Amino acid sequence: MKLVMAQSSLTIMGGDARILLKIAQHYDAKIYTAEYDPKSTFPEFRELDVEVISRGATRRLLPYGRVAQGLDYGLSFYNFRVRDDYDVINAHISPSHWVRNRNARVLWYCHTPPRDVYDLYRFRMSLKKAHQRPIHALGAAGVRMLDRKVVRKIEGIIANSENTNGRIRQYYGREDATVLPGGIEYEKFKPGDDRKYFIYPSRFSPNKRQEYAIDAFRRFRRAKKGYRLVLCGPVSRDMAYHDYYDRVRAMAAGAHDVMILKNVGEGRLRQLIADSTAVLYPPMNEDYGLVPLEAMASRKPVIAVNEGGPAMTIKDEKTGFLVDSEDGMTKRMLYVAEHPKVAERIGRNGRMEVERNYSWRSFFKVFDREARKVASAYA
Repeated sequence: MKLVMAQSSLTIMGGDARILLKIAQHYDAKIYTAEYDPKSTFPEFRELDVEVISRGATRRLLPYGRVAQGLDYGLSFYNFRVRDDYDVINAHISPSHWVRNRNARVLWYCHTPPRDVYDLYRFRMSLKKAHQRPIHALGAAGVRMLDRKVVRKIEGIIANSENTNGRIRQYYGREDATVLPGGIEYEKFKPGDDRKYFIYPSRFSPNKRQEYAIDAFRRFRRAKKGYRLVLCGPVSRDMAYHDYYDRVRAMAAGAHDVMILKNVGEGRLRQLIADSTAVLYPPMNEDYGLVPLEAMASRKPVIAVNEGGPAMTIKDEKTGFLVDSEDGMTKRMLYVAEHPKVAERIGRNGRMEVERNYSWRSFFKVFDREARKVASAYA
């Protein structure tokens, strides 16, 4: 199976990049991307064949941000023709799947339809200034039109979760996606000590809701002292994300015992998770989410919002805890801190769940089958 891959950008360490990296390594696949920064993403990408297809003209004309990125990435993939010999093009983060416009045999591993123009459209509009909203509305309408046109032609779709599959049905009317959650290298995760801190590892973004974790910790701290909150993750160069990061940093400064770590390597992140009391995970209707699985692999309780991917990967009170509010998160934090034996049991259950259901071996059995379906359609 000769695979080539399409990814909108490789500029950050995130769950989608982890999955893409593992697939690329498995198939020794070439990766096409519109933007690549080897210093800010996983270093293993340097060992692979990565080619940047964008000339960056749009990003040079406009301030670096979501608009410039969206135009540049979208036009790059919409007009790109793959010259390599291949069996299947495996596309990932939107709009890399627009590669289907000029190329056949595309298998889209859909992490989510573009949220800014679909399920998070109203949320993103609420963050805009009044003069920005008409432009955003016009741009979103254009993106939806092109996006749906391309998705109608895509030969195969894999959704990373049932949550994402629901969006595919809702926004594209396609009922043929296969659900296949990303795997995890659980062998790399080991249990550590309880060093009396809660951790929320995630890139800083409004929909990741770091303020939710801070608010829950503030309530926790009123009832129990001696614990810290650690927020760690990358920050995009996009000013919208930097503005949000600055707000989170101000909130952290106003609270007590809240630490922010902006750039953390994989090894250190695994150790931080291993030595935590529990892992917090409050993003807004997350597509899938590898963080809860990493917590389980480390035999640590995960306390997550009861929505999106976590609601499907976490078994409440068995492999973690699901909550509906900041107050609910606080109560579970107190419960875990005061019941270490329960936390150990939850951690053991979580590790068994990950080993049983989220191995890469199982992942590639299904992925390879779906890729061969796409390839054989043109045989």
